[in-house]
Amino acid sequence: MFQKISNTIFNWVNNSFPWTNVYGLARTIIALSTALTLALNNATTLFKPGVGMPEYPICNNSFSIFCIVPNTYFWLNIVRWLCVVILLLIASGWRPRITAIFHWWISYSLQLSALTLDGGEQAASVLTLLILPIALTDPRRSHWEKSSRYKRESNLYTKTIALVSFNIIRIQVAIIYFSSTISKLHDDEWINGTAVYYYLQEPMLGLNPILMKLAQPVLSSWLIVLPTWGTLIIQTILFASLLAPKKYWKYILICALLMHEVFAIMLGLISFSMVMCAALILYLRPKEQEYRFSFLRRKVNNIAPLKEVK
Repeated sequence: MFQKISNTIFNWVNNSFPWTNVYGLARTIIALSTALTLALNNATTLFKPGVGMPEYPICNNSFSIFCIVPNTYFWLNIVRWLCVVILLLIASGWRPRITAIFHWWISYSLQLSALTLDGGEQAASVLTLLILPIALTDPRRSHWEKSSRYKRESNLYTKTIALVSFNIIRIQVAIIYFSSTISKLHDDEWINGTAVYYYLQEPMLGLNPILMKLAQPVLSSWLIVLPTWGTLIIQTILFASLLAPKKYWKYILICALLMHEVFAIMLGLISFSMVMCAALILYLRPKEQEYRFSFLRRKVNNIAPLKEVK
């Protein structure tokens, strides 16, 4: 029996290649999300006193990147822009083995030291930590490189580490949606179908005047139960997708991405939605099905002749 299990594991590892642009795209989206948060928010917005937290940035004897400089907004803004530059380098895909540690350090530091609201930073901190074993064992110079060049050179042990990490990430994402669903089921507003009504009218996260006018017919009718219960249904399906056959992953992924894009547009949860879209790619896009980006390639091929003519 043990020999059979050993052979099954060996065949699984030997016939898989974890380092593709699937995880590369997820890294890029997470890095861009954090870069946007840091670039569009001054240090005076990100780092300030909060309830029960008179000191800023929040350090708590940690090794946050924002705690290695003097506690002034001048230095915090310098570190902030340094992080933006590093994150753009990470998003480019250059040398995952080198940039992965910095990616996690920045995500961890922002989550720990800044006052944030939407949960995207917490998810980014966890995901970049779980991606570390995959990136540190990636033999490629860029996470956009085609995997076919490296399949014969890959090491069995490093492949095992990366593949196990992928499965841990999938379990973590499933737990996120399971926890979110269970917590919602404790609120009467989610059970009776009115929770979205209150979220959309909340002063901080609610709709802007234009969208409010468009959504008013739904908000003032029984139709409000559809997006409320629809969210619960999709999140339940996402948790169950941990055991779903791969042939259904594509359709579940599309529905989940659309849900988070609606969150981004209607509630302004841009960074959170970007991070969760990256998590969904890691969760529901088979790692062996590399993205071809054929649309972008056609654009590049069309531009190249024009440059030659000039």
